[in-house]
Amino acid sequence: MPEVKKIATRDSYGTALVELGKDHENLVVLDADLAAATKTGVFQKVFPDRHIDCGIAECNMMGIAAGLATTGKVPFVSSFAMFAAGRAYEQVRNSIGYPHLNVKIGATHAGISVGEDGASHQCNEDLALMRTIPGMTVINPSDDVEAQAAVKAAFKMDGPVYLRFGRLAVPVINDNPDYKFEIGKGVLLKEGSDVTLVATGLCVSAALEAAEKLEADGIHAEVINIHTIKPLDEEIILNSVKKTGKVVTAEEHSVIGGLGSAVCDCLSEKMPAKVCKIGVNDVFGESGPAVKLLEKYGLDGQGIYEKVKEFVKN
Repeated sequence: MPEVKKIATRDSYGTALVELGKDHENLVVLDADLAAATKTGVFQKVFPDRHIDCGIAECNMMGIAAGLATTGKVPFVSSFAMFAAGRAYEQVRNSIGYPHLNVKIGATHAGISVGEDGASHQCNEDLALMRTIPGMTVINPSDDVEAQAAVKAAFKMDGPVYLRFGRLAVPVINDNPDYKFEIGKGVLLKEGSDVTLVATGLCVSAALEAAEKLEADGIHAEVINIHTIKPLDEEIILNSVKKTGKVVTAEEHSVIGGLGSAVCDCLSEKMPAKVCKIGVNDVFGESGPAVKLLEKYGLDGQGIYEKVKEFVKN
């Protein structure tokens, strides 16, 4: 069996910025002294005059990006999710969200897969924070193909966008000619009749692995990739739940305020159903190898498989 190609979506972010930069001179990239880690350094090498290192001053960086946006530039501001969504939340809300400026936030190193950097850097709250800002589009791509497509789609649309990327290399699952990325539209990856498995980010590949294991147990899971947390594709979820009647959400994020909460908001209003949310259960992360942490917190294929199986049977 051939080895699955794995690429970190933060690498995809850097690659997509360079490709966009070749065709669009109004694209500028800002970073907060983390260009090597966020991978905006590759853009800096090609377009040094359009890369601004703001130093360790994330809040200031958001204000600079807001100013650039008012002049017709399309700024991509980059830092770890903990700093982009956490430290600079007020500036994102008031300087970018409130005036609805055309700023794109490239937040890397999200979730517990930051690994050895530990709880202080493992941001499991960013999707929740960004969802609450009116007019903010929130995207969490599942692999290299989707991440590059998301960056390019974000550039084309007008308005603020939060893009979530990871440090850990993840399987490339969308490398096929039929794949199409559209902001606000989920992707049906596998049809099923017993349970709807809705996943985002690195949990999408894990959900597919879990679905394969469930199939062997006679449980047919429908797998949906929700790359856009906001606006949520309610139609694809509701159509699936009509068939299955049961839903499991999986995300490398707190179970509070992220994908699971967005899905529950939709279902409670339009189609009440049994829901199990898989994610980080209201705890901080810890230092350790990323893969081991995903296993410990039940966010790998085996962990999702076990939780879905128990949920369906009970």
